[in-house]
Amino acid sequence: MFTHPAQPQLLSVIVPCRNEAAHIDAFCDSALQQQLPAGWQMEVLVADGCSDDGTRERLQQRCAADPRLRWVDNPGRIVSTGLNACLRLARGSVVARLDVHTQFAPDYLAQCLATLERTGADNVGGPWVAEGRGAMGSAIATAFQSRWVVGGALSRNKAYEGPVDTVYLGCWPRATLERFGGFDEALVRNQDDEHNLRLRLGGARIWQSGRIQSSYRPRDSLRHLFAQQRQYGYWRPFVMRKHGQPGSVRQLVPAAFVAALVGLLAISPWNALPLVALLTAYGGYVGAASVLAAQAARQWHTLARLPVVIAAYHLAYGLGTWRGLWDVLRGRQPSAQFARITR
Repeated sequence: MFTHPAQPQLLSVIVPCRNEAAHIDAFCDSALQQQLPAGWQMEVLVADGCSDDGTRERLQQRCAADPRLRWVDNPGRIVSTGLNACLRLARGSVVARLDVHTQFAPDYLAQCLATLERTGADNVGGPWVAEGRGAMGSAIATAFQSRWVVGGALSRNKAYEGPVDTVYLGCWPRATLERFGGFDEALVRNQDDEHNLRLRLGGARIWQSGRIQSSYRPRDSLRHLFAQQRQYGYWRPFVMRKHGQPGSVRQLVPAAFVAALVGLLAISPWNALPLVALLTAYGGYVGAASVLAAQAARQWHTLARLPVVIAAYHLAYGLGTWRGLWDVLRGRQPSAQFARITR
């Protein structure tokens, strides 16, 4: 796919951020320390969503000190508008997305380029690996990584190499983005899944490689996890409305569980046995999933917290999906309650 001309090729890195004063310096240092293969240079475009905590000023200082860094204004304030603002200015033949809350292996971008060349895929990335901090953060990360919690999503499998329906972050030949376009600015969440679904429906190939390594810091409290997953669930029906299908069937399971729970609660005054059976079955599943998740991650100290964390993942996502579906069916614009990124 790539040749090695006398003139260096350019890789454009695109990054959205807002109010990341505590993290922006560490991210810039990490990005600038990436070890690119011979014949490659990079530019790092960071779209600031009108930060009011000093992020913008610090980012502008960093950009003035290193010409590889470029500050981009993002008046839309959300991830999709930030990514598109970067894409409009990106000059590279390859575009890679990074994230401020993720730590990247020094050869992360080099492995992205190698995987694109090796596979000829239209989008590549590595597994989505979470590393939590503190007791609750560790439990959230353990659940996040478990196939028994996330429905067997290949994106959480550290060892998997092959085609996938979606991939963490992403790295694209410029031709892919020119063919399929950028990110849907109507979506506050799930813009990555929608973009990858759009690629697959158009015949593109998405590839995951365990050689592309990074670690993501998830939420570290149950309240923030619940808000995040509810927001993810809320935006799912808007993606389905656009394409007439979900990104994958597993994304509908939490909503089905919530519907069954509410339906059985409604009839429980007359017959409580179905509700008791459902709760017993789900309790058994959560218990088994907790043990398997702790075992797989070798994080036995998280076991006591895992049942409530797993339930929060499922209930929040399911409740959010039904709220989003309610707004979609009524033909309403997305609720302002779900229009701000939660962290």
